Amino acid sequence: MHVAVYPGSFDPFTLGHLNVVERASRLFDRLIVAIGINREKQPWFPAERRAEQVRRSTAHLPNITVEIYEGLTVRFVQQCGAKIMVRGVRPITDIPAELTMMMANRQLAPDVETLFMVADGELAHVSSSLIKEIASVADEATLRSFLPESVVRAVVDSMEKR
Repeated sequence: MHVAVYPGSFDPFTLGHLNVVERASRLFDRLIVAIGINREKQPWFPAERRAEQVRRSTAHLPNITVEIYEGLTVRFVQQCGAKIMVRGVRPITDIPAELTMMMANRQLAPDVETLFMVADGELAHVSSSLIKEIASVADEATLRSFLPESVVRAVVDSMEKR
């Protein structure tokens, strides 16, 4: 069985993330979407809420599981029995940092390969950071251009509470 792990914070889970998940799910028997807990970051949504957003958004994909982890990502990938770590990248902004991380991971776990995937054209610029920047001024129709439907509602509710 070919297992891959797609790690990230997914705060919130975007259509760019979903695009990568859908495409990666066709490449592997099982794809684990791994929600990392980073104590240095202040997330919008708690990890379990992010996991639920991902589960709802990927319910149509039978070979997807969602897990929450803490610690070194490459160690989590190994614990899952996976040999592939999928990384979603934006073409211009993410590549240098991702290459550095890939090389460090290769030293830590030479048996784990990193597969870089760029979201399809119209989604390649979408990021959780972008959503956080525009959420306070965007209406629901605008947010639907960037987020799965179930996440739109969560973001709108979150903004109303702020």
